[in-house]
Amino acid sequence: MVPPLCFHHLKQYWAMYRLRLIRKSCLTQITFLDFDTRRCHSSRPPVDLIAINYPAETINGRKYRDNHQTSQMPLSKINHILKANEYSYKVNGYDGRNSVNSILGFDSNMLASNALSEDRRSAATCLQSRGMLFGVFDGHAGYACAQAVSERLFYYIAVTLLPVKTLRDIEDAVENERPVLPMLQWHKHPNDHTSTDSGKLYFNSLRTYWQERIDLEEDEDRYVQTALMNAFKRLDNDISLEAQVDFGDPFSHFTPLRVALSGCTACVVHVDGNDLHVANLGDSRAVLGVQEENGTWSAHTISNDHNAQNPDELQRVLSEHPALEHKTVVKHGRLLGLLMPFRGFGDIKFKWSGEMLNRVYETRPDILSANEFVKMLPPNYHTPPYLIAEPEVTSHTLRPKDKFLIMATDGLWELMHRQTVVQVIGEHLTGLHWQKPVSGLSFTMGQMHRLLQERKSRAISALEDENSATHLIRHALGSDGFGTVEPRRLSKMLSLPQDLARMYRDDITIVVIHLNSANM
Repeated sequence: MVPPLCFHHLKQYWAMYRLRLIRKSCLTQITFLDFDTRRCHSSRPPVDLIAINYPAETINGRKYRDNHQTSQMPLSKINHILKANEYSYKVNGYDGRNSVNSILGFDSNMLASNALSEDRRSAATCLQSRGMLFGVFDGHAGYACAQAVSERLFYYIAVTLLPVKTLRDIEDAVENERPVLPMLQWHKHPNDHTSTDSGKLYFNSLRTYWQERIDLEEDEDRYVQTALMNAFKRLDNDISLEAQVDFGDPFSHFTPLRVALSGCTACVVHVDGNDLHVANLGDSRAVLGVQEENGTWSAHTISNDHNAQNPDELQRVLSEHPALEHKTVVKHGRLLGLLMPFRGFGDIKFKWSGEMLNRVYETRPDILSANEFVKMLPPNYHTPPYLIAEPEVTSHTLRPKDKFLIMATDGLWELMHRQTVVQVIGEHLTGLHWQKPVSGLSFTMGQMHRLLQERKSRAISALEDENSATHLIRHALGSDGFGTVEPRRLSKMLSLPQDLARMYRDDITIVVIHLNSANM
């Protein structure tokens, strides 16, 4: 028989119980604060939001929950947030050349983390040349550069792909004020931003580009790789020249100087028949979803990140500067200790000479006051340019087993591994993950009940999301790590206030291109 506890023993047990509570509370707070010290580009979700609880406060013997503790967001509101920017487009079965199109359609979506999202997306059909263009653009130090590039880059690519005869016809129509046949058919969501401040400037720069091609008798590039590379470099050069020539209206968000001082990465895909080309700057990615003969899914990455995690890219950066700078060119995994991507548009802070930058700082303090990132010359700034806008272009011939292509900014890849991303989309498209029969021989009744509940949850999730990009965002934010969306976690991730949300995730922009494997 266990002897009864005396008062002294009760006091000891109570003290130990309180100590455990204090330790648990401290560990929760440490886990929460520890995320602030983490580097970006982690492959796993940083912190378990479910473990973060705000303590209850006792007043006059009654407990009151802190105001930060919120009830779970209703499913209708979750879906409203997730689907606000989703866009889907089905491609005509024929590509205009009496052949079956290699693209069935595409889904895209965006979810902001910053108060104003710095990501942008673009999709267009080339009307006077061939193929379709898709792009995701991840801005930093503001959204001005990402906005400008998302509107302009495809026109530069189209001009580079057009034959000189077509360019002469366009120039003749413009010169004589006749209607000009459009180069692109855009596929835009109504919420996609459009800048109107600099339309005339952008058109004049583009016209100068095609006039130069006419004067030099440069026919269309035989190789798409060359066309993409030339278009990227020419646009970045125009962004720089426009900022030098005209400092613009200080009250506009899209003055040439604002565009050039901010920056963006870019991942662009051109699909023409079975020919796939990817032009990439920075750390957004393009990944193919491949279905093997046995039905399993595998991820095939067709772009490379341009950051310190890529040894070849790191060596390229070091080789372009004197040996004396090797300890300062890349510091703490960042360019000059400041910028994570090693390639990008804009960012003249890493491209112009020190003299030119100092002139900007002296003459336009108004444009610098609202942006801490561009306020001063970077440390150890000796041999610019440190950043380039030359894309790495890769090509791939589409195969019957290539089912879809996922393009996304790094906000997705920080939360999910590429294989998991492909698995989620592949299972969403086939629906096999909750339709397969299950043998009960190896399960207890409890395990079987839990499995059936998970499959029911997945089935409901699949039915909720017709858009593949939306489905992917739902899993990126709400996954429990075992393939199931945890509603409470998803609710908390979407309920975070703006000043806190950026600590947990970046802006996320996704384009999923559905491929017509029957045509390959």
